[in-house]
Amino acid sequence: MPSKVPDGETRGWIVPIGGAENKENDRRILERFVRVSGGEAADIIVIPTASRVHETGPRYQQLFQALGARRVTVMDFDTRRDCREPRRLERIAQATGVFFTGGNQLRLTTLLGGTPVAKLIRARNARGVTVGGTSAGASVLAEHMIAAGDEGSAMIAGSVRLAPGLGLTNRFIVDQHFRQRDRLGRLLTALAYNPFAVGIGLDEDTAVFVGPDETVEVEGSGGVTIIDGADVTYSSIDSVEEGQPVCVLGLKLHVLVAGAIFNLHTRTATRGRVAVSKE
Repeated sequence: MPSKVPDGETRGWIVPIGGAENKENDRRILERFVRVSGGEAADIIVIPTASRVHETGPRYQQLFQALGARRVTVMDFDTRRDCREPRRLERIAQATGVFFTGGNQLRLTTLLGGTPVAKLIRARNARGVTVGGTSAGASVLAEHMIAAGDEGSAMIAGSVRLAPGLGLTNRFIVDQHFRQRDRLGRLLTALAYNPFAVGIGLDEDTAVFVGPDETVEVEGSGGVTIIDGADVTYSSIDSVEEGQPVCVLGLKLHVLVAGAIFNLHTRTATRGRVAVSKE
């Protein structure tokens, strides 16, 4: 469960990124991550545990330093015992931003889930620290995580496997590389299992910045698919056999681009600062 925000404090930003964010000529997503983590005073922890590629952590360290962060530390975890080391916990407690890289989300939750590190990151987010991640690092942020699933647009019983995430929020379920890997069906199926949450499908080079007031603002070059099951009137997910199509009535779907906003409280979408062509 998300940590309770202490009296007088404000929850920090939550920033899921759909993967393959631009790291070269238009780094608006990573630039904004640094900005909401404190700008020139940003003190960022990069956690590359989901990745097996040794260069992943140092690459993000260099990127955040180039974008003006004051201090950036790469902190990998190879065992659950690592997640109890006092020096690591002390370092995380000093940070203004925590960033999870891509890779395998199950590796990340298997090593960190339920440990003092995971509990501390939730508590620090509740006290104003920004927490974000890209690709697998985006999936793990919420309470319910898509661990695996089938490609395609059809809603099929058993086509998605859910696992516990790190639990910074229970308001939404994230799927990444959304249009590029044709993942509409598995996000719809995940919402059929849990209609309380909002489904957020993130295209590559696209992020949502979830503010302290639980408004979701889109950043990046792609789109974000929002699936809202609050008004569902019927679902057959409880009665169909695995592998069979699911009937759901009353789902609401929005497609947002940079600047558009979705309010998690009121379940309303607005175009925000989206540019409109005058042609």
